[in-house]
Amino acid sequence: MKPEKVYACYNKDKDVRLSSSSGAVFSSLAEYVFNRNGVVYGVAMSEDCYSAEFIAVSDKSKLIKLRGSKYLQAKVGDTFKKVKVELKAGKLVLFTGTGCQVNGLKKFLGKDYDNLICMDVICHGAPSPALWREYVQYQEKKSGGKLKGINFRYKDESWIDFGMKGVLEDIPEGFAKRLYISKDKDPYMQMFLRDYCLRPACYECVAKREKMSDLTVADFWGINDIAPEMNDGLGISLVLIRTQKGKEIFNYISCKMKLKEVTYEAGVKGNPAEYKSCARPSQRDTFFDDMHTMSFEELEGKYAAPIKYSLKTRAKRKVKKIIKNMLRVIEGAESNTEYGLLFVFRV
Repeated sequence: MKPEKVYACYNKDKDVRLSSSSGAVFSSLAEYVFNRNGVVYGVAMSEDCYSAEFIAVSDKSKLIKLRGSKYLQAKVGDTFKKVKVELKAGKLVLFTGTGCQVNGLKKFLGKDYDNLICMDVICHGAPSPALWREYVQYQEKKSGGKLKGINFRYKDESWIDFGMKGVLEDIPEGFAKRLYISKDKDPYMQMFLRDYCLRPACYECVAKREKMSDLTVADFWGINDIAPEMNDGLGISLVLIRTQKGKEIFNYISCKMKLKEVTYEAGVKGNPAEYKSCARPSQRDTFFDDMHTMSFEELEGKYAAPIKYSLKTRAKRKVKKIIKNMLRVIEGAESNTEYGLLFVFRV
């Protein structure tokens, strides 16, 4: 079923946007909940950055932990039980996660709660947490330090001041080492984007057919083709309003947003993961067999090597890149498709 309304939007607070993956809609929703003494559940990286897990936040100062994308499967643990306790106590709860996590919570609860707001993110698929752990250990060995912070969606220098500020403050001067790798060159991201390391269920995702959230958010890929005037280079969110509750809450926070209504077809043109699962690669099972026997370097060589294009294709891609760069200069805005991983190590 199509959503009631679809928007391109972003938070007017630039500082908040700089510490978010796209347009910082989540931060506005969280503020709405905090102002009503509520609690927000979302995904944070563990202290050692080896895993991701659901945590509860009831203080605006700690919201930074939940901002930004985490490209690995998160531990749910007893989160659903904790949410149920909060709801029964009359607390306003915002639960954010992937579509399958939202659906899992709703089915666990077994009934609707007026004081529950559910927001899901359009999900490409959940990568293996075991692969992420291997990758972190590989990068720690190369850097000679311990990973203290990771930003999966780093875009420019200004992000360090916001997304990594707390991490850097905790490391003595002279002991922090930064490493940036473009998503196009990062081996972990390449294995993820080539769909090798996803959960089996992700290739036939039930949550794409059964939507139980009040709102869905995502990066607005292809914004320059739909609403170029909205793109200032700092990230744009796609928001799909699915329920009356979602509509009322979004209308309330919209005063903090710059937004433009678009059609569903335009909104999901660059986001087919909203309605379609990715195809299962023929090498998927072999990949997991190799993951248990190969070093990460060997995996990288086999599954994340640069794709070899023909001379004709390389020429076409180069021309497209030149044109794209020219358009950026003319339009005065960077595309939010250009990002990478920023690692901060303590050495």
